[in-house]
Amino acid sequence: MAFRDFVEEMQVLGRDLVDKVRSLIHEGNVQRIIIKDEHGRTFIEIPVTFAAIGVIAAPVLAAVGAISALVAKFTVVVERRSHDETEQAGHEAK
Repeated sequence: MAFRDFVEEMQVLGRDLVDKVRSLIHEGNVQRIIIKDEHGRTFIEIPVTFAAIGVIAAPVLAAVGAISALVAKFTVVVERRSHDETEQAGHEAK
């Protein structure tokens, strides 16, 4: 079974940033979250495989909360991993 990585970008207001990051951390297929400002400058990169552990998630969310006070609009880049359905279909046919 093969996995395929893909990237998704979304615009988030500063007041919604912590809730959005929290919900992304709890999803199972998110590999990394990158938070950028309106000009494309990266504020923080979060490897979610490590942040999913509750002890690490709290300080990460606190840092995201502090960042959200700096800028009104953010771009959240989400790297996801999904099953490669084309390869999986090929194995089922054999």
